[in-house]
Amino acid sequence: MLDDFQLRDSPLSEREQQMLALERQWWKYAGAKEQAIRELFDLSATHYYQILNALIDTEHALAHDPMLVKRLRRLRTSRQRARTARRLGSDA
Repeated sequence: MLDDFQLRDSPLSEREQQMLALERQWWKYAGAKEQAIRELFDLSATHYYQILNALIDTEHALAHDPMLVKRLRRLRTSRQRARTARRLGSDA
């Protein structure tokens, strides 16, 4: 699954590096990523994303893979804005 994954000399743990490697991949089928998360990390998708969100806020993750971490931060921000807009729209 993470065939191209190579552990790098980094302050990040092996699991954190594997999480970032997983996020670099593209998923063709719905549910495939969630299945991979369960198989690789033995975590629910919800718990995985909680850990990932904390991870991408660290300077170590940014130093490890700047483009990926910036992309994940942008996606998170756009999703938060969309949720806020939906909430505000439904309250009106």
